[in-house]
Amino acid sequence: MFQRTLLRQFQAGRSALKSSSFANSTPLALRRASQLQTQLPVVTRPFAPQPARRCYSTETEQKDTPKEGENAEAAEEDPVTKENAELKKEVLELKDKYLRSVADFRNLQERTKRDMDGARKFAIQGFAKDLLESIDNLDRALLAVPADQLNAAETAENKPLLELVQGLKMTENILMNTLQKHGLERFDPGEQVEGKAQKFDPNMHEATFMAPSQAHEDGDVMYVQSKGFKLNGRVVRAAKVGVVKNA
Repeated sequence: MFQRTLLRQFQAGRSALKSSSFANSTPLALRRASQLQTQLPVVTRPFAPQPARRCYSTETEQKDTPKEGENAEAAEEDPVTKENAELKKEVLELKDKYLRSVADFRNLQERTKRDMDGARKFAIQGFAKDLLESIDNLDRALLAVPADQLNAAETAENKPLLELVQGLKMTENILMNTLQKHGLERFDPGEQVEGKAQKFDPNMHEATFMAPSQAHEDGDVMYVQSKGFKLNGRVVRAAKVGVVKNA
């Protein structure tokens, strides 16, 4: 504003100098017009000095105070990091499901294999049980002939009996060998083990009676009513026995 005022005053003085030279060479009307123009008051505005401004450094403020953008970014989680965390979580869940599915499938395979093996091994269990009575009848037929007659010298009278007994034994042996090929075995609790009687086993024997015996100990098998049978290690029929009880 002060510069404008000086500029106007400079222009007014310059115009006054021009008017003096212009008055000599210009007509009267022009001189009057220029005099009127120079006589007009020049409106000037008072100069108002502006207060001095002090400058402060804002470096410390910028260093000490965080920016608003940084606060906003700190407040809001990075979408890339959030998406990465979600993907990792999803991968862990899928991996866990995959491992569980593999374990379940392997368990299913093992269980199916066991079931198939069991079905193959014990498929003839019902058929074998039906044959046990026939085997018992063969044993009874062989026991019906006294041992002294079998050991006697061969004569014309007992020759047919010996041939019958031999035929029954051959039939029994062929039948037992055939059943043994399919896993059916017979066990006799009356047979001694190392010169001692076998002990009663509830998993394999069925006690039909109990009686005292001075020649045996408690729990010994002293009598066999019927022999037992196993099919691939599983007891199909327990042996019926008599057990010693001296107490």
